[in-house]
Amino acid sequence: MAVGSFFGSFDWNAFINALILGVSIASIWLIAALGLTIIYGTAGVINMAHGEFIMLGAYSSYMLQNYFGLPFFLCVPAAFVIVALVGLILERGLIRYLYKRPLDTLLATFGVSLVLMQGVRLIFGSDPKYLAVPPIFTSNFQLGFVNISAFRVIVLGITIALVVALWALFYRTRFGVQVRAVMQDKEMAASFGINSDRVYMLTFAIGAGLAGIAGSLFGVLNIVLPTMGTGYVVQAFLVVVVGGGTLAGSVIAGGATGELQSIFAYFTNDTFARFVLYVLIVVFLRIRPQGLFAPSAKRR
Repeated sequence: MAVGSFFGSFDWNAFINALILGVSIASIWLIAALGLTIIYGTAGVINMAHGEFIMLGAYSSYMLQNYFGLPFFLCVPAAFVIVALVGLILERGLIRYLYKRPLDTLLATFGVSLVLMQGVRLIFGSDPKYLAVPPIFTSNFQLGFVNISAFRVIVLGITIALVVALWALFYRTRFGVQVRAVMQDKEMAASFGINSDRVYMLTFAIGAGLAGIAGSLFGVLNIVLPTMGTGYVVQAFLVVVVGGGTLAGSVIAGGATGELQSIFAYFTNDTFARFVLYVLIVVFLRIRPQGLFAPSAKRR
């Protein structure tokens, strides 16, 4: 096809819509990856149960809505607290004994993911559940030729707020200084009175709670099922690995992958777009295995 005929048939309005949709996809990828970024970046734990933490967030919101009549936007912070407590119990009861055994940690968290999935299936059944939101958020925004779901705008706003809050927590508070000290040199941090055990416990709980928020939001975008976390955890791991396990890296990786998927889907279809994106990620990691931003110091 000649260049002139290509641009003559090219629909710029549809393409700009695809770019805006890419921002929405990026926010979903990123909010799924935030909790994993914190857990992996701080403690170096590859948490295979992260997808099930997302699933627990969705089921927590479902339970609070249907059994306690809680409005949806109160369910979101409540899901954070509930899943953070689950993460805290898991870290205290299991993960704390496996920090220096990465393969055992991976296998243990995979086992936990199966237990959580089957436990939810036994309690709630395998039939799909649904979360309700105020009717205003089920509509679409129409600005000129741009059309986007109102709830996706809400997800984007929450994602931005969480990124800012995490940045402030880790770079503007005493706790953040302690976390970065433990990441760089655990023994040296201990010599200054920093309790690395407490730091790991709290960061694991915060990471789990963030997964709960993600699940509460994803439960609106999709149906709630015991297996719903499986797909999201793949996306989350890709964002974390490409970003190098840092917050800034995850933000950039989430934005780039979301936009690329949307652009490829515009020219082909969603399935082929994911295939091309995953191939590009593999090629990128072959060239730069440390990701976009490698940690500033080696974890000890």
